[in-house]
Amino acid sequence: MIGFTRRQTVEAILDRRPMAPRAGGRAFAPANIALCKYWGKRDEELNLPRNGSLSVSLGDLGSEAELSAIDAPADAVELGGRPLPPAAPFAARVSGYLDLFRPSPSFRFRLRTRNTVPTAAGFASSASGFAALALALDDLFGWRLPPERLSVLARLGSGSACRSVFPGFVEWVAGEREDGLDSAARPLPETWPSLRVGLWTVSEDEKPVGSRAGMKATVETSPLYPAWPGTAARDLEAIRAAIRARDVEALGRAAEGNALAMHATMIAARPALCYWRPESVRAMDAVRAARADGVPVYFTMDAGPNLKLLFEGAAEADVTGRFPGLRVVRPFA
Repeated sequence: MIGFTRRQTVEAILDRRPMAPRAGGRAFAPANIALCKYWGKRDEELNLPRNGSLSVSLGDLGSEAELSAIDAPADAVELGGRPLPPAAPFAARVSGYLDLFRPSPSFRFRLRTRNTVPTAAGFASSASGFAALALALDDLFGWRLPPERLSVLARLGSGSACRSVFPGFVEWVAGEREDGLDSAARPLPETWPSLRVGLWTVSEDEKPVGSRAGMKATVETSPLYPAWPGTAARDLEAIRAAIRARDVEALGRAAEGNALAMHATMIAARPALCYWRPESVRAMDAVRAARADGVPVYFTMDAGPNLKLLFEGAAEADVTGRFPGLRVVRPFA
């Protein structure tokens, strides 16, 4: 049975809106760090998740996108000021996404994008990149879509991009519909001004297995995966409650456990998929040692080798003293 396509989703959302581009469109979207992870799809075409997830956006760290129309045989894609050949993986993926929005088959885009977080290293650059691209398309064509609809469009490029449409705490509701129109992100009303996120870069190298391929292999081969959706649902409830209470210990323990559970499903895949490096394991041990010494700090990890530390402003001096070089983000500054 053939399910819904990305093009059908776009047509349903745009609902005959004009496709006449203006001179250009620009947008910024923040990277987001998942506190309760999304891992596994119920629909590969539409990037529909098997479980809900919840993230915190990283303020002014993320991606900028600038779009315009050009007269050329192919799209022109620049990443960080560097032109990419059409066959480059990133350029090909972007052009495949832009195919959904061309006013005519011969229409070509120029995209200039810049990331302020490392690309393809587990810092959610794909999420912020496709969210910025969806927002730039809205600006270019003047659609003025509601943010929840833009979240769905961003999801078609990269699942977790739906969360990067919003600042602050953001929940991605998994949804149940086959067309995916109920699978969108929504901002939570809570703020937490004293919350800090520390970015611990173990490696900026591009990871050898992308999240999309790693997710698919985990779902198909890991004997631990069937337990994951239920685990994630329980963690999501615990994280929501911790945010409401501004309880950093409850938040940290739930987020840390959720990240380790996700990585456990990957490690159990066949063949095993491990994004960690030896330095990642040493960093995790160092965080646990700091906690044992009375420093209230916790970690989470996405599909990559790098850690994100969770702590409050009152502990910032202790945390940065313990981990020099840590980049501290204030999501609610």
